[in-house]
Amino acid sequence: MAEETPQPVLEVRDLRVEYRGGARSVVGADGVSFTIGAGEVFGLAGESGCGKSTVANAVMRLLKPPAVISAGGVRFRGRDVLAMSDRELRAFRWREVAMVFQSAMNSLNPVLTIGEQIVDIFTTHERTPKRAARERAAELLRLVGIAPDRLRAYPHQLSGGMRQRVVIAMAVALRPSLLIMDEPTTALDVVVQQEIMAQIRDLQGQLGFSILFITHDMSLMVELSDRMGVMYGGRLVELAGAKEIFAEPLHPYTESLMNAFPPLTGPRVELTGLADADRVVDGVVVGCGFHARCPEDRSNCSTNIPDLREVAPGRWVARVPASEGAAR
Repeated sequence: MAEETPQPVLEVRDLRVEYRGGARSVVGADGVSFTIGAGEVFGLAGESGCGKSTVANAVMRLLKPPAVISAGGVRFRGRDVLAMSDRELRAFRWREVAMVFQSAMNSLNPVLTIGEQIVDIFTTHERTPKRAARERAAELLRLVGIAPDRLRAYPHQLSGGMRQRVVIAMAVALRPSLLIMDEPTTALDVVVQQEIMAQIRDLQGQLGFSILFITHDMSLMVELSDRMGVMYGGRLVELAGAKEIFAEPLHPYTESLMNAFPPLTGPRVELTGLADADRVVDGVVVGCGFHARCPEDRSNCSTNIPDLREVAPGRWVARVPASEGAAR
């Protein structure tokens, strides 16, 4: 008898999110599909505005008007997240799926101490008595390498790296199965970035959660992720193992994104940017969203949106083959 495939922790299928304003809508995510397995780190990479955070907020059901999930589905361990009631969502968030938001200073309440904010998690979600909650809060700080006496500190009294560790500690407080990390090292220097990344890996090893890791930094993405997806214009353009994509990107946007970072070793090379904008007619992107910026000349891309298709086992790319896209 064949072994059953383990059920994914998270399944996102054909997700479409629109930002509606009167008669016109802007699509933030368009047909996004991926899965995350138990203990897996799945990365979403792409430049600012490509839809990464939109997808993350849709998974958590945190989108606010005018954002609307207009199609697709999100399932957590087989349960339909989009069908959850408000009561079910309160139990789902932080207990089963937690999120580390961009900019730790903005994520923390500036007028409450660190201790008050962590204790509130336990008293709200688990009805833990305050004394016991404070003891658990101290243990959480120790878990992320911060002295428990910092519970009395306010966010502005901590360094950027310490604030980020506090936010991570709050996210893992209830031992969720999935941790969503949205640009967790933004505005941190390189040394602190590496410390935070090491902390994340250590915590995952101890607690065993899966991670949806979101960043525009391809080097960080490859360092942490098992598999990754590259987004452009609200759509996935490449999906594969992180090291496979790093070694041989198949989509021209992925290659451009990787070339945007200078190499740390080897000869100096000139960095090249991406010129022009999306080809838009009457507010609607025509054809492949990357066509106007693409260094390749494939005529079909100007009118058709390439589908994400599997070109090798586990290797997906949204690209018109050279044989189908002869120059005009």
